[in-house]
Amino acid sequence: MSNCVPKAAAMEPIAVTLEAGRKYFWCRCGRSSKQPFCDGSHQGTGCEPVAFTAEKSGEAWLCRCKRTGNAPYCDGSHNRADD
Repeated sequence: MSNCVPKAAAMEPIAVTLEAGRKYFWCRCGRSSKQPFCDGSHQGTGCEPVAFTAEKSGEAWLCRCKRTGNAPYCDGSHNRADD
């Protein structure tokens, strides 16, 4: 994944409702039209989605700037982004 160069889908996170025990695929490349989830648009980009299973049901804030150090969750990296 070292050749993955993601593009920011947005400069703020998005609130989503997750279901405990369900597996999700977070878009790492930033090209998905189903942000923040993968739709297969990463093909040929060198990026792969991040698979994760929700630990609990409820609202979660997922990253869309693609700079988080805690993928797929927002860690505030968008506040430090220099565009």
